[in-house]
Amino acid sequence: MNQGKYIYSQLTDFLPKRVFDCIVDKYDGNKHVRFFTCWNQLCSMVFGQLTGRESMRDLMIGLDAHEIALLYKYRWKVELFFKWIKQHLK
Repeated sequence: MNQGKYIYSQLTDFLPKRVFDCIVDKYDGNKHVRFFTCWNQLCSMVFGQLTGRESMRDLMIGLDAHEIALLYKYRWKVELFFKWIKQHLK
């Protein structure tokens, strides 16, 4: 049953992040990284494989669309919260 998490998020919960971080630390994978860490790159590549992306451009378009959907989801929660406040403060 849905626990409020996207399927992709549920799948990435199975990835051994601690083991991955140990390997990255061992080989200094994030040595000169500012924003896009090795973990972010792995998650992006997994997302690309699962969604059948054919190129990096296609992957970035998909990630941008996913990010926009998340922003609208949070915006909708804020709108519902303000609606609830207006109804109960009268």
